[in-house]
Amino acid sequence: MLSILTRAELRAHPLESARLTLAPIEASDAQDLWLAVDGSRLHLEPWLPWVPFNNDAEASHRYADASAGDWDQGRACRFTIRQRATRTLLGVVGLEAFAHLHQSVELGYWLCKEATGQGTMTEASRLVLAWAFGKLSVHRIRVAAATDNHPSLAVIRRLGFRFEGIAREAERCNGRWLDHAVFGMLASDSRP
Repeated sequence: MLSILTRAELRAHPLESARLTLAPIEASDAQDLWLAVDGSRLHLEPWLPWVPFNNDAEASHRYADASAGDWDQGRACRFTIRQRATRTLLGVVGLEAFAHLHQSVELGYWLCKEATGQGTMTEASRLVLAWAFGKLSVHRIRVAAATDNHPSLAVIRRLGFRFEGIAREAERCNGRWLDHAVFGMLASDSRP
């Protein structure tokens, strides 16, 4: 079984790197989430089917509340990614689709447009992977990205995931079907 720390424990002791702070999404993050999504809408919409549904600040409040509930119920652990120095919200990284019996989760993430191309998601994801394998006792992490989403695929490669195959027309997004490249990582795999 996966051993999930409480949101309060991680808010008190967030995951940190030299540049970033990762803490569980809370209701107090909703306004920052709304501004980040709305300001990067055109950047996010080609890859994320939920973006058109996040069409007002209330949608971000519902998402923040749902994220807290998912964490408390052991379904997902989603973190805000903030600049450590300024506390500016840059995006979200999380572990989804918890399969407790199999000690398996899925990695998901997004960044606002201004934070791309700086190694931010690779850095944030490394923090989450280390936490998942070390503190949660995860055995396997799956991640997928659209086959033509080259920035996301580059993050996945830098993290050391192994390619497992193509899921054809895995997701309908922005009026088109996306094929997904699927990758996996085991606790026993070496990581860069």
